[in-house]
Amino acid sequence: MIIDDIREDLFANQDIKYRDFQSKLTPNIDAKKAIGVRTPVLRKLAKEYAKRLDISDFLESLPHEYFDENQLHAFIISEIKDFDKCINLLEVFLPYVDNWATCDQMSPKCFKKNRVLLEPYIYDWINSDATYTVRFAVVTLMSQYLDEDFDAKYLKLVSGIHSEEYYINMAIAWYFATALAKQYDATIGYIENGVLPVWTHNKTIQKAIESYRISDSQKDYLRELKRK
Repeated sequence: MIIDDIREDLFANQDIKYRDFQSKLTPNIDAKKAIGVRTPVLRKLAKEYAKRLDISDFLESLPHEYFDENQLHAFIISEIKDFDKCINLLEVFLPYVDNWATCDQMSPKCFKKNRVLLEPYIYDWINSDATYTVRFAVVTLMSQYLDEDFDAKYLKLVSGIHSEEYYINMAIAWYFATALAKQYDATIGYIENGVLPVWTHNKTIQKAIESYRISDSQKDYLRELKRK
């Protein structure tokens, strides 16, 4: 069975030191549920397994037992070129995503050429009750809609998210810091006018100041906009 094959491959590529390191970065995941397979290895395995005719058996076997299986699942979805198939698998998998790493590293290649079709799903995900579905929506807006397909309406959409969840608010701060780097003139007003909650506002400034894509004069100005 493909599930047994996958698990055998994962344990064959286990790196205990990496597992212990990764576990510190994902504290909400039981360390016993981590195998410790490095990301480049997982990506390579995903490309290989994505070609198997019985891959659906693995993709449908939710929830997975191990963190690394979730990672592999995310990377397999990222390899899918057919947009409708990718979305269908995403909709099934997103409720089972339970950590920032799986969420953030899942970046389907087919999104780039299908941003118009993708947009309605972004709105659905951003209104979800699931922490990492919302985070996935924000991270996707950051990766897909801050360049040639940018629209100021997305800034308003993300600023309208109200949550007590740390991983959602971190994503919002990351989004706005990146927006300052890529679309400064459209974004700075959200910082000047204190639109974001204080913690997210200050975290945005912190992350923006750490960015090499923001000028020294812009960083100096942002420092003046910190709130107490």
